Amino acid sequence: MAKGADDGTKKGRAAFGETVSVVRRYVVQETLAPLRQLGRRLVFGVAGALLIAVGAVIALVGMLRALQTETGHAFAGNWSFAPYLLTMAAAAAALAGFVAFGFRGVVKAGSRPRAGSAAGKDKR
Repeated sequence: MAKGADDGTKKGRAAFGETVSVVRRYVVQETLAPLRQLGRRLVFGVAGALLIAVGAVIALVGMLRALQTETGHAFAGNWSFAPYLLTMAAAAAALAGFVAFGFRGVVKAGSRPRAGSAAGKDKR
């Protein structure tokens, strides 16, 4: 009889060890893998945002210099502020466009998506 009790204990320990192993794999699968994916997305998002910001600054400086040099005497004298004002307006419009693009698809809390919107459709 002692032999049968030993076999049951060994089987119980093996089942417990297997359960711990399964739970450990599940925790790693459901926490660490998504965190790694989130980290990759964050790195690429920050890098993309920096590249877009540098490109936007270069484009705005180019626009300012073009307005100052290529318009002849249109912005000379009392109108020397106009290229700066136009460049600032272009920067504000670009910023508004980037913000609108960033918030597209964001649903307000408590509101329901429209029937034809992408948020209400099944994603398969």
